[in-house]
Amino acid sequence: MATRKSAPATARKTTVKSGKKDFNGGTFLDFDRETELKAYREMMLIRRFEEKAGQLYGMGFIGGFCHLYIGQEAVVVGMQMMLKDGDQVITGYRDHGHMLACGMSARGVMAELTGRRGGLSKGKGGSMHMFSKEKNFYGGHGIVGAQVSLGTGLAFANRYRGNDNVSLAYFGDGAANQGQVYESFNMAALWKLPVIYIIENNRYAMGTAVSRASAQTDFSMRGASFGIPGYQVDGMDVRAVAAAAEEAVAHCRAGKGPLILEMLTYRYRGHSMSDPAKYRSKDEVQKMRSEHDPIEQVRARLLEKGWATEDELRAIDKDVRDIVADSADFAQSDPEPDVSELYTDILL
Repeated sequence: MATRKSAPATARKTTVKSGKKDFNGGTFLDFDRETELKAYREMMLIRRFEEKAGQLYGMGFIGGFCHLYIGQEAVVVGMQMMLKDGDQVITGYRDHGHMLACGMSARGVMAELTGRRGGLSKGKGGSMHMFSKEKNFYGGHGIVGAQVSLGTGLAFANRYRGNDNVSLAYFGDGAANQGQVYESFNMAALWKLPVIYIIENNRYAMGTAVSRASAQTDFSMRGASFGIPGYQVDGMDVRAVAAAAEEAVAHCRAGKGPLILEMLTYRYRGHSMSDPAKYRSKDEVQKMRSEHDPIEQVRARLLEKGWATEDELRAIDKDVRDIVADSADFAQSDPEPDVSELYTDILL
């Protein structure tokens, strides 16, 4: 699934007036039919994959921690639209969606979740630690905020080598309070490194509301003291994300240094599979699903514009479900790593 491409040729930028935190407003790209369908399919793949991962976790095939990306699909899909080969992606432990959007195979991701030999880290990394040098994906990371300094290092390497590649460092509202994040901001601003810091603000971090954990809840302003510009983006609208990505990537490629994008998004499941999410009401979750679901927004536009029929969208869903079912079958039948693998791929 190739997702790295330039901006859609027929896309145009549209701005509507709204409050900064209004999920329904902002600047967005008007997608053509091909781009809308592509976004729909890629977000649907992530959604169905994560639903299946949740099922396998409940059945005991996936152990340890498992953090699902359900509800946040528009963020990574919209950002990937504006990347080119050579750009790098690094994120935290809610990472399966990022892997799929980067073009990593569903089989490889699911096999890694179940600890099998065919997994992308040979079954030794699990849900939180997968990598793909081929796809320029530098991992999910289990240490909160650790990926921010590493993503800054990737940007330093790009500048040192004199290329125009951009590093995308994803992290959440909880990680935004970590000290190493601000050390990274300082270094990136000082050396004008080509890095986009993407704060996926899903409102609750591990389970505490942003308003109870952060003195400054506008995370787009977190780089102000370093002179890093930041913007809030409707992270539930893939068109808004794509518009922000287009400008941010151009900013970095032009040598203007780092930039912060705060994606206002929402996860439908708990922090991890072991979290019952009792700190928020069912009504709140249902309201977000009914009014702001990123996939349903694309689906509604496709139908309204006559770009797809219900049958065509069902066919896309079936194709995606088949891919996910195949990945689950493979992950359950693939052998576990040989015990000798304990001593390979280790830096001493």
